[in-house]
Amino acid sequence: MDNNDILIRLRYALDIKNSDMIEIFKLGGMEVTKEELPKILTKTKDEYDDEVDEEGTEDQIKCTHKMLDVFLNGLVTFKRGKQEPRPGQPEAPTQPERSANNMLLKKLKVALQLTTEDMLDILDEGGIAVSKGELGAILRKEGHRNYKVCGDNFARKFLRGLALKYRQ
Repeated sequence: MDNNDILIRLRYALDIKNSDMIEIFKLGGMEVTKEELPKILTKTKDEYDDEVDEEGTEDQIKCTHKMLDVFLNGLVTFKRGKQEPRPGQPEAPTQPERSANNMLLKKLKVALQLTTEDMLDILDEGGIAVSKGELGAILRKEGHRNYKVCGDNFARKFLRGLALKYRQ
């Protein structure tokens, strides 16, 4: 699952309008125009995917990890408001993780104010049963000894469960 697909699924799951998508990118620190947004929200040609037309791919903008990180940071600000840094707290440089799926789950947990039980319920609705320990391993910081990379299937099931929860 690539980053464009993640954005498409997330937009559907949370029922985000185009104007809100542009605002979320802006809150994250990136300017996206009305003309660029549909190009970002276009499914990419996958080597195993036959349903995407070849002719529409030249106008597509590939969503990088940095763009997805900016969008998710903007989503946190959009949903929870801007947080002022505490005095004496250093400005932490954020660099995107190698795994977009882990970053997605962590930032959605913060943006939607989900508890671990909420996330387990969403995953259960999406069709996958996991334990608190497994979810905790996915939500850990990269480099931690118990860190586990979140696979595409896991992220896809989470977004599916999120759509079922928020679109009912």
